[in-house]
Amino acid sequence: MKRLEDRVAVVTGAGSGIGRATSRELSRRGCHLALADLDPEGLEETRKTLQGRGRATTHLVDVSKLEDMQRLARETIGAHERVEILVNNAGVGLAGTFQEQSLEDFEWLFGINFWGVVYGCKLFLPQLLKADEAHIVNISSIFGVVGMPLNSSYCASKFAVRGLSESLRVELADSSVGVTSVHPGGIATNIAARSRYPEGTEIEGARERVVELFRKMMPPERAAEHIVTAIRKDAPRCVITREAHLLDMSQRLSPQLTGALLGKTWKRVVDRLSR
Repeated sequence: MKRLEDRVAVVTGAGSGIGRATSRELSRRGCHLALADLDPEGLEETRKTLQGRGRATTHLVDVSKLEDMQRLARETIGAHERVEILVNNAGVGLAGTFQEQSLEDFEWLFGINFWGVVYGCKLFLPQLLKADEAHIVNISSIFGVVGMPLNSSYCASKFAVRGLSESLRVELADSSVGVTSVHPGGIATNIAARSRYPEGTEIEGARERVVELFRKMMPPERAAEHIVTAIRKDAPRCVITREAHLLDMSQRLSPQLTGALLGKTWKRVVDRLSR
């Protein structure tokens, strides 16, 4: 996008983490914002920390529910009259082996991580197509590039987001709407603390160590800078953090070797975290 100033941006999962940081960065660049989240306190805190002069509205939304997302679209157009940027950021985690994760867990995670993105794209695309230039940002993960142990449902959802994004970008190539699939590595957000951990499993016992590990990772503000730069450059992919770049490169060069190395190390990592 050539211009961000005075654009209207919708950000889901705006109450914390990458969503909050991206909202702040877009606000700093002059955007008006429709902030969506299930956490009213988090939403209000995000709104208070915005540094730009653009207008900001807050919307309590469960992205896994079609009716909530339909309401978000109505409220956004009612309040802002238009939309030029959509950031489908809301996401959750689920740690455990495939056998340990229940079907209900899978459905819960896919409702937020995948269907929330589908609803956002489907409901806002007609408005985005009306703009002289517009952009969709779908937050996938480096786990949408490489299949990781203990994350089968999360990886499946993020691979699906990546596939949707790449297909959309091709379909919209002749339109005014760009699409970026974002693939962060570890970012210091609350996702580990808010993830589900199957009871009585090794990874549940390591929960506090995992949460502590995430606190030491890249600040979400730096991730937000990368995301907004990708919007400006109409980048098809945005890989964030050094380890994500290394995994992406390894997967491109030798998927078999990458899988073998991950298979040899994951149990060792869990054991170390569980001590």
